[in-house]
Amino acid sequence: ITGISPIMLDDLTSGFNIALNVTMDLSLNEMLGFTEEEVVKILEEVGIEEKEREKSLEELKELYDGYLFSAEAEKRIYNPDMVLYYLDSIVRYKKPPRNLIDDNVKTDYGRLNRLTMNEENKALLERIIKEEGIVAEIVTKFSFDRMYDEEYFVSLLFYMGLLTIERQEKTRLFLKIPNYVIKTIMWEYIETNLKKEYKINLDLNELRKTIEEMAYEGRIKPYIEYISQNVLKVLSNRDIINFDEKYIKVILITYLVNSKAYRPISERETEGGYIDIYLERDIRIPDIKYEWLIELKYVKKSEKDKVDKIKEEGIKQLKRYRESKGLKERKDVKQALIIFIGKDEYQVIEV
Repeated sequence: ITGISPIMLDDLTSGFNIALNVTMDLSLNEMLGFTEEEVVKILEEVGIEEKEREKSLEELKELYDGYLFSAEAEKRIYNPDMVLYYLDSIVRYKKPPRNLIDDNVKTDYGRLNRLTMNEENKALLERIIKEEGIVAEIVTKFSFDRMYDEEYFVSLLFYMGLLTIERQEKTRLFLKIPNYVIKTIMWEYIETNLKKEYKINLDLNELRKTIEEMAYEGRIKPYIEYISQNVLKVLSNRDIINFDEKYIKVILITYLVNSKAYRPISERETEGGYIDIYLERDIRIPDIKYEWLIELKYVKKSEKDKVDKIKEEGIKQLKRYRESKGLKERKDVKQALIIFIGKDEYQVIEV
């Protein structure tokens, strides 16, 4: 059951050994969530018109779908609490909720903080967020003296619903972040951790202005400059920060999430490859003028002579993405190649 961890007190007393953990039982995979067929039926039942159903289903799928509790199961399930929370707003107010995450789900965030009180788990969670998943084996029985072991920590993220099964990976499982809403919980964790650990307190008014320039005027450089000066340069003074392309991507996305201007999509798949960041208009603010395709590159200072070649390759990638199905017909989609050179230098090339 998502949100319930199978902790047994067998280190203190006789183990509770007459129960069966059925969390990953194939026959029960769909028991406690909505299948896509059930979501379609619910949309009909609450009276959403046929022409709006497809759009609502697409939205619900991206936000709340993706859970799989058995590697052998075929159907992924939607989080029922979040689906009903979203539809409650649609039925009562004829529009999506202003906050996409139900407060009931946000309780996971507090538990996430408690689980990352030690440095090992904190580093591991950052790695999971950067890679958007991890190869692991799910532990079915816990003991207190190993609560902070890596395999136990990853398994707890699975039981909390913050990771789910993606596929079998040789003898283990690849666990992924299930959907957009859970990604936002992860990104908010990064922001909170940066604020707490590195004393990064941004002027939210100035930050919002740079995002509005990107959204309404089609200028991305002010946002990149603001994050570079106020976040990346602060982090660059810390030797413990392992800078790379994926880490920079997480930082750029993290400070966009709460703006409500964009829904950042990481590694969106197209026939032309995977887009590093696709900034899609958020349906809650439909007058956003510009969407963005962003390709990120990172080179060390010692490899600065490679920038011209990287620039050429990056521009070709962006053009392929723009011509791909689903994006070719979209209007006002701008493209930017951002090359970070070391920790304190960057170039922005708009295509």
